Amino acid sequence: MRTVVLVTLLGFVLIGCGAPDVPQNQGGTRETAVKVAFVTNNASDFWKIAEAGTRKASAENGCEVLFRIPPTGTAQEQQQIVQDLVTLGVSGIAISPKDPDNQTAMLNQAAASVNLVTQDSDAPTSQRLCYVGTDNFEAGVAAGELIKNVLPEGGKIMLFVGTLDAQNAQDRKKGIEKALEGSAITIVDTRTDETDRLKAKENAQTALVAHPDLACLVGLWSYNGPAILSGVKASGNAGQVKIVCFDEEDETLQGVKDGLIEGTIVQQPFEFGYRSVKLLFALAKDDHSMVPENKRIIIPVKTITSENVDVFWAELKEQTGKS
Repeated sequence: MRTVVLVTLLGFVLIGCGAPDVPQNQGGTRETAVKVAFVTNNASDFWKIAEAGTRKASAENGCEVLFRIPPTGTAQEQQQIVQDLVTLGVSGIAISPKDPDNQTAMLNQAAASVNLVTQDSDAPTSQRLCYVGTDNFEAGVAAGELIKNVLPEGGKIMLFVGTLDAQNAQDRKKGIEKALEGSAITIVDTRTDETDRLKAKENAQTALVAHPDLACLVGLWSYNGPAILSGVKASGNAGQVKIVCFDEEDETLQGVKDGLIEGTIVQQPFEFGYRSVKLLFALAKDDHSMVPENKRIIIPVKTITSENVDVFWAELKEQTGKS
């Protein structure tokens, strides 16, 4: 009687090649596959696009990628994830630090054991080898220019974001402020939600109650756009209050298409994932040629409005295999 043993493998998400694809060296023995990791700063759909990029790089380089998402997006969860990854023996980690100023010691400790790069949000004072992502100050400037186009006569606006501890949030806010200098547009306040989508929606609603003369609500992180739109709809102000946001969640792009969101500044997270894994693979081979002198690989942003949303969305679906 033949016995069939079914083994269920439970664990973390593994992206990339398995043991059968590991190449052999000239001596005929099997080489150990390069294993790297990609760590997000929350569970937003933004990161699904980045994950598609890591899969492409994994397939091209024949390496293994461990994709990690902190469930509630806290710095403490990121620290535990990084410690676990070092224990698992990854050669490199690409992380979007949630609170870089207070995570420097943790990042430096990891950098002493693995090739550490930052992506999406930088930690420039840490010992990271390189940053891969947006110049978030310039992204903020792009958002500010869009806001000026949306409000040619000026008006009051409010900013919304998960936390202002993250470098990308700080830089985007500064970029918006710089672009709005000399205009008739006033930033009333910045509201944070700690990546809680329900709180993000409530923040938009309470802002409209406290400041009924707000002309535009601006979301700095990917989920803020859909959350703001939901809050504006619930308040009965859809189509009356302008919305400008960041990134390319489906709800955001649909809002742009429907004319309920004026526009969004997109970062190309697919490239974050793709280029981070390509870089970590090269570093694992002791190849530092991909690291620029300034240690920053900048992915340009795009401004998406009703004029180009259809073309952009079609390209995005092709990248992520949704077309």
